[in-house]
Amino acid sequence: MSASIIRRKFLGNSAALIAGTFAIPYFVRSSALGANDRIRTAHIGVRNQGSSNLRGFINQAVAVCDVDQEVLAKAVKQVEQTGRQCLAFSDYRRLLERKDIDAVVISTPDHWHALMTIHACQAGKDVYCEKPLSLTIREGRRMVEAARKYQRVVQTGSQQRSDANFRRACELVRAGRLGKLRQVLAGIPGPNHPGQPVPDCDPPKELDFDFWLGPAPVRPYNPNRVHYNFRFFRDYSGGQMTNFGAHHIDIAHWGMGCDDRGPIAIHGEGTFHPQKWHEVTETCRVTFNYPGDLEVIVGQGQADIPEGTTFIGERGRMHVTRGKLTASDDSLLKEPLESDAQRLYLSENHHKDFLDCIGSRKLPICDVEIGHRTATACHLANIAIQLGRPIRWDAVKEEFPGDAEANALLERPYRKPWVQES
Repeated sequence: MSASIIRRKFLGNSAALIAGTFAIPYFVRSSALGANDRIRTAHIGVRNQGSSNLRGFINQAVAVCDVDQEVLAKAVKQVEQTGRQCLAFSDYRRLLERKDIDAVVISTPDHWHALMTIHACQAGKDVYCEKPLSLTIREGRRMVEAARKYQRVVQTGSQQRSDANFRRACELVRAGRLGKLRQVLAGIPGPNHPGQPVPDCDPPKELDFDFWLGPAPVRPYNPNRVHYNFRFFRDYSGGQMTNFGAHHIDIAHWGMGCDDRGPIAIHGEGTFHPQKWHEVTETCRVTFNYPGDLEVIVGQGQADIPEGTTFIGERGRMHVTRGKLTASDDSLLKEPLESDAQRLYLSENHHKDFLDCIGSRKLPICDVEIGHRTATACHLANIAIQLGRPIRWDAVKEEFPGDAEANALLERPYRKPWVQES
């Protein structure tokens, strides 16, 4: 499907498009990029994690896109320090029209992930999309459908899967080192929210705030809600549950062998800021029940649940977090795996794995389906807390059986002219 068809199908009339863009020209013509075997990446959202991802793909980067002109200018400079010129865009749709771009790296706020990923797949681009993969469960499924329909490689930015400690922990658990697995704990940090509220005001001149909002509801600009702070407000994200939970629940699923499944029941509770400085939990404790009498507990601010992922079995426990792998008995880690033990997908660099899979057309270490299942668990936790009661989940149909109130939370309406399709 051509980019022009995408634009007509998804985005309404041309006046609406012009109102949402900056007048920033290309820095080079497409012919200036040259014809070679190097995979060419374009980066949408280049602040914070987006800047980190740009560094990770710096040898492939040929274009950047952001709705903040100051952020965009810094990213252009970051690429041009390599000696190459860089295309610059403020409207990702213009970027997707380029035939000289092979893949896009999406590091925007969460509420943009699904739409940009689907549009990129339709435009024939492979996609590296940051975690959490989606804002809602149904848009996550649409992302999977788009990747399969257009035969695109889509890597979720859950980079812990490309770390040796996390892989070894999951291999040991899968090999039965802990005996029968009984419980998994996933500890997430408290919210590092921006602090006391400040008044709404006019957006800074360098930021196209309407485009930043995109499919999210219209509301006045407030500096405590944009850029990094988006993750503390439900219009755009799900707090630390979808931030670090998307990492540590992902490792729980990997160790449990549940990448293509989900829980059957969820219950939990959370606390919120007393003055409502933000909309996400300050503390929480959520229990997931999985088939096979297996339990996963996600804890925020819980003394008995350390940050990271803890596997508990009949022979002991194993805890893995960034830079550290420990066990209740050192022998659980020191004894080598049996020669016939299952070995998990080996990736030593998450960005490189994505590039390798673009060449091979194989599924990457954290394929879109895996990212969707992890994000779904995060969303289920937040839904259980929001409803304040236990919920049951059908992971095949991806719905709450006989629960209209919960099913109403599977998706959210998009602001026009943005629409949800795959």
